Amino acid sequence: MGNYGNYLGKETGKLGFGLMRLPKLPDDPSKIDVETVKTMVDLFMAAGLTYFDTAYVYDGGESEIAARKALVERYPRDSFTLATKMNAWLGHPSEEEVKNQLETSLERTGAGYFDYYLLHAVQENNYKIYDDYGIWDFVKSMKEAGKIRHWGFSFHASPELLDRLLTEHPDAEFVQLQVNYADWDNPSVQSRGIVEVAQKHGKPFVVMEPVKGGTLADPPESVAAIFREASPDMSVASWAIRFAASQEGCLTVLSGMSTIDQMKDNLSYMKDFHPLDEADLAVIKKAQTALDALDLIKCTGCHYCMDGCPVSMHIPDIFSAMNKKLLNDQTGAARSYEFATRDGARPSDCVACGQCEGACPQTLPIISLLERCKEAFE
Repeated sequence: MGNYGNYLGKETGKLGFGLMRLPKLPDDPSKIDVETVKTMVDLFMAAGLTYFDTAYVYDGGESEIAARKALVERYPRDSFTLATKMNAWLGHPSEEEVKNQLETSLERTGAGYFDYYLLHAVQENNYKIYDDYGIWDFVKSMKEAGKIRHWGFSFHASPELLDRLLTEHPDAEFVQLQVNYADWDNPSVQSRGIVEVAQKHGKPFVVMEPVKGGTLADPPESVAAIFREASPDMSVASWAIRFAASQEGCLTVLSGMSTIDQMKDNLSYMKDFHPLDEADLAVIKKAQTALDALDLIKCTGCHYCMDGCPVSMHIPDIFSAMNKKLLNDQTGAARSYEFATRDGARPSDCVACGQCEGACPQTLPIISLLERCKEAFE
């Protein structure tokens, strides 16, 4: 494997702590359980791992505040690296509002500077906003000002657009890509294709969604059985994370851990990471074949689709319930659907405005999928 770990000037462990799905307080699910996050941070740092990733929009800003309380205020600044992102499209902010996000993120985290700063979720329907607002030049000026050490962008689109952006912006230092074995040859995500483009341009990449929003940590039994047979002592999730980390050019793999047990499991095989060998990759291939045989909704649960939904529908939760139904978990499906429609909005309430489809990084046909859910549950 290449020396991408040192490409940006500092050795980086192959596991990154994604602060997107942090644990919540049992008595107030709207609030992050900072004390538990502190324990998770301590375990992560004790393992010699240093990469933390958050974003301006995560948990309405609470993720960045949790980063300050659990990490920045408790560890020397040079002992860890912190990444965050600016978003030019969720909520339709103005150019001034977008450019003010950096100062807000610095204030929330107390970090002083960001080791990695990203244009968030660049895709077909929004990349021109970053152009129109002059954000590419803005982040470069912020690097010159010392507020950013390295800059790049997270990406949810085609290999062709990635190639175009890296050609137009060759000084982008890294990219963040959705890479997992389920999406490796998925025509809408094209993990293989975007990895090959990053490699062609010599750009190290950070991996997001290695377990596809948790789907590959708890896959259908036909898939899980393949991994258990190959290695009974390894968790099913470990195969997904190690697959992503084994790709040439991978800087680190983000895992959005929500529990201490998830942290401990990830550390058990990523503290001393070894790339998958040919026999391991053959196992992955069998799992891909088994997964492709299922007609599941390929939602990662990012919730971007909900921003601006006129009926405030919990779309990812409805899709999760549908997937349980497709896997013949009727009891689990019924409970999940009841939870998903707890505020009253059901698939039949969809007004087909299309806002959700424009925001979906997976380019899912959400309107027709909701119609499918309506037929299954209502």
